[in-house]
Amino acid sequence: MARIATQRESVVETACPLDCPDACTLAVSIDRGKVVEIDGTHKNPVTGGYICAKVRKFGERVYGPDRILYPGLRRGAKGDGTFKRIPWDEALALVAEKFTHAKAEAGAESILPYSYGGSNGLLTQDNLDAQLWRRFGTSRLARTVCAAPTGAANQGLYGKMAGVTYQDYPHAKLIVLWRVNPSASGIHLVPFVREAQKHGAKLVVVDPRITSSAYAADLHMPIRPGTDVVLALALHRYLFAGGHTNEQFIREHTRGAEQLRERAEPWTIAKAAEVCGVSAADVERFAELYASTSPALIRCGWGLERNRNGGSAAAAVLALPAVGGKFGVRGGGYSMSNSGVWNINRTWIDAEEPQTRLVNMNHLGRALTEYADPPVNVLFVYNCNPAATVPDQHRILRGLAREDLFTVVFEQVMTDTARYADLVLPATTFLEGYDFAKAYGPITMDLGRPVIDAVGEARSNADVFGELCGRLGLLTDNEPSGELDLMVRILDELPGTIGKDLREGAVPSPPFGPTPIQFVDVFPNTPDRKVDLFPAALESEAKAGLYRFQPDPATADYPLALISPSSDRTISSTLGELPRTDVKLQMNPGDAGARGLADGDIVRVFNDLGEVHCALAVDDAIRPGTVSLPKGLWRRSCRNGFTGTALVPDTLTDFAGGACFNDARVQVASVPVA
Repeated sequence: MARIATQRESVVETACPLDCPDACTLAVSIDRGKVVEIDGTHKNPVTGGYICAKVRKFGERVYGPDRILYPGLRRGAKGDGTFKRIPWDEALALVAEKFTHAKAEAGAESILPYSYGGSNGLLTQDNLDAQLWRRFGTSRLARTVCAAPTGAANQGLYGKMAGVTYQDYPHAKLIVLWRVNPSASGIHLVPFVREAQKHGAKLVVVDPRITSSAYAADLHMPIRPGTDVVLALALHRYLFAGGHTNEQFIREHTRGAEQLRERAEPWTIAKAAEVCGVSAADVERFAELYASTSPALIRCGWGLERNRNGGSAAAAVLALPAVGGKFGVRGGGYSMSNSGVWNINRTWIDAEEPQTRLVNMNHLGRALTEYADPPVNVLFVYNCNPAATVPDQHRILRGLAREDLFTVVFEQVMTDTARYADLVLPATTFLEGYDFAKAYGPITMDLGRPVIDAVGEARSNADVFGELCGRLGLLTDNEPSGELDLMVRILDELPGTIGKDLREGAVPSPPFGPTPIQFVDVFPNTPDRKVDLFPAALESEAKAGLYRFQPDPATADYPLALISPSSDRTISSTLGELPRTDVKLQMNPGDAGARGLADGDIVRVFNDLGEVHCALAVDDAIRPGTVSLPKGLWRRSCRNGFTGTALVPDTLTDFAGGACFNDARVQVASVPVA
């Protein structure tokens, strides 16, 4: 039941920019200048007036005990998280001094800016911050911890062509949810899938766990982590060998089909079933369903990229609609990310990217402990929490503990990373500033507006980076130097009528409309407008070659695959500070019984990199040989102060330099009673 508003209460509308495909429009109730309730509005017709529980609780972050309210200078040991309050002027003067000194002593590449932009719109990422790093000449960061392999595959095959949007799912007769769990990471897709099922659509779910979508599926494929490429290639072989391809479409609209056919040829249904750990009958049923059904729609998620075969897996899955002839009808084709369909070039930033050192963000631990020419002497972290979310946690923590490293963390709350800072700077949340919220499931955009004044002395990204640019002499006349003038500049330079629509409170739409049909309204953004089924650049970059399967890294000592799926509690690690029930490792009953473990036991999950202590949940919803810890945990969430990233190697995906979270191989045993 909706709460009854008081007379003093007002309702302010804004939009959610957090890292979710949906970009809900929000109604925020304010009483005496404070947020008292967050709900949805119907301005975005796709999100339909309801929002996730995560955002409903966002006020607890805004006013919670972990909120950083003032600039603070470290006192005590790194990692203790104790700071002395200092004025903003002193804090920014210190940053400018450290930057200038580092550049003079070892060159500007000894400064490493470290960020990730999933929960940021056009205003709060890659604007004045990018201008600062480029003009000062710092090391560059390859932001590859998420979506790099899938993005590279989509770019290589289709040039990131617009995908099928939520509204067209009810037109599909077959929906494949491939390594995506919308109940946890995009809830507004769920009713559109259910509507399609009511109309008779079949649902296939590819996931090692029985998620809520898998429970509702006609066919669940609980494959082994890292084998998605094998399953997809088996489907390709079935399509090619059985005459289920659209040869005219392949001739007219693709290139590279023969090379793909050659790579798929070894993967018979029987061989694929053995490698994937599922029945041959289910693989064949999947292949038959996909071959015979139209419109057929594949929702390609991000779970399939988080391993050594991640790029090839994404490419093989995305290639299926072209080989199977599923384009050209409403509700047919694929969907993944529509983040790039607006064709927005950041023309308002006049700073070329220099060819300075490029650091893969998954190698932060190595950068902080091994780089020597020059070493990383200054680290500036914002928009992310690498101490909890990036592979090789122990090495990262060792690096952050260096006394000769000066670390600035510009953050909303006292994260695990912020506790290691020498200087913390308080950042505004999306409820305290402007931003442009772009959906990447539906094709919508809205202007997020501040609904409350900044809490404490929090400042926006644009204001802080603008002032740092000014202090370092990196601004020229008439350039934006803060949030408001940057927002106006962006509105003026957005293409078409987007800026005008946003100013007037309307929902802008791209030229092809909000619900494009692939190969009718939109075509590949490749040079010849064809699907490149075997991109030469990806073949050259892929470690074993494109569409090649690299075997499981399991050993006799560490036979279990650890996965870290999205949860319904956090957005990456955002909101991970909020109280939660015991974190539990999910394990199949057969695996638990073989180790003498029972539900509720306190266990250690371990390998040569580290160990995590937590409770055990014995559950047949996860396949044998696989165990699961939720994504986004903070160190306080687990009993020994380490998260699943302590067990994840910093190895990289086959191409695009992505993280291999699901290549962690572990053993599980009980924690001895003291």
